[in-house]
Amino acid sequence: MGLFDRSIKVSASGLFNGRTDWHCHILPGVDDGFKRMDDSLAALVLYEQAGIKEVWLTPHIMEDIPNRTSALRERFVDLTLAYTGPIRLHLASENMMDALFEQRLLAGDLLPLKDKRLLVETSYFSPPIGMDDILTDIKSRGYFPVLAHPERYMYMDSRRYAALKAMGIEFQLNITALTGAYGPEVKSKAEHLLSAGMYNYCGTDLHRLSSFEHLLDAELKKNYLKRIP
Repeated sequence: MGLFDRSIKVSASGLFNGRTDWHCHILPGVDDGFKRMDDSLAALVLYEQAGIKEVWLTPHIMEDIPNRTSALRERFVDLTLAYTGPIRLHLASENMMDALFEQRLLAGDLLPLKDKRLLVETSYFSPPIGMDDILTDIKSRGYFPVLAHPERYMYMDSRRYAALKAMGIEFQLNITALTGAYGPEVKSKAEHLLSAGMYNYCGTDLHRLSSFEHLLDAELKKNYLKRIP
């Protein structure tokens, strides 16, 4: 077994030192993520201890969770007033590519990541009708699509991933996928995409405080740790 084939506990790896979490559901009371402000603040304290320096809060926006941009901004202000630590907080969103998204894209009513990166997702089981057309429309309006957790889409295979990359679509890894948190098939896909250098960003996709504690306690191969963007 080579040096980089060995595993190390995430908490001892330094993985999060100086890192940005590009995808999490820590903003409280707005989606299926954190519900209480106290839990959100506790998560940020754990982030501090792990060395995270910057966090993008990316609540869901979809037909089932039709968060209004103004309401998310108000809740973000609440969190920034309650949190007094050193982590830099930013507000964006995770956008399901559904009919509501197409309406908001047309209206320019969006919450992008840094440099007009727009975090988008699909159903885990099937793509939206005209997915490539939607992605092209996003780009035509001056945004850069970032596909959230591509390893979790059961309908995608290596050829589809390659086609999306050829379109200039960026990929965001859920770090927990590498621990097997979503099952062996998702873990295998994440390892393949990571080894192929297809990821541009990483995030925790954190919905619960305990999930980050479990992540810190998990072990990852050094070979994968050094490839995480």
